[in-house]
Amino acid sequence: MTPQEFMDFIHVLERMKCNTRHGWTSTGRHESVAEHTFRITAMALLLRDEFPRLDMGRVMEMCIVHDWGEAVTGDIPSFLKTEADEEAESAAVDALLSRLPDQRERLSALFAELNALETPEARLFKALDRIEAVIQHNEAPLDTWLESERRLNLEYGEADCANFPFMAELRRIAAGETEEKLAAGK
Repeated sequence: MTPQEFMDFIHVLERMKCNTRHGWTSTGRHESVAEHTFRITAMALLLRDEFPRLDMGRVMEMCIVHDWGEAVTGDIPSFLKTEADEEAESAAVDALLSRLPDQRERLSALFAELNALETPEARLFKALDRIEAVIQHNEAPLDTWLESERRLNLEYGEADCANFPFMAELRRIAAGETEEKLAAGK
């Protein structure tokens, strides 16, 4: 990769800072795709000792790259995402990776692994991705929630987190925080 190819690629990834997600922050502004990516990667780093048999470096790589397509397509909440949206995001990833001929094969394999959800690392990545969204919703003002999210926040990611006792406990705690938030009405 030349310095110019690197610079061109990094300029595309900058859009992850600009493209917002459906969720809101605790200060009442939309969360960016990059902020979500940062936090799930930080979660993977901090949980390294909880999963000594997993390749947490690989999990962190999955966390970092999983939303690269959204630099091009923008974010569509998972509960609204269609098959056509998934295909557009996948095509965006393929186009981005074509800019990285030296790393394309390795990164394509990483995307294939995280999408297949067949390895423990991919399943942990997915659990982190889901639980972070639930935690973020709990941190956001209740008036930013859609009515359907009141139930969704109690269920989202439950099956993904159930694969790992530590994550299942995090999911239980997050559900309790959701229930408290709903009861308080804030």
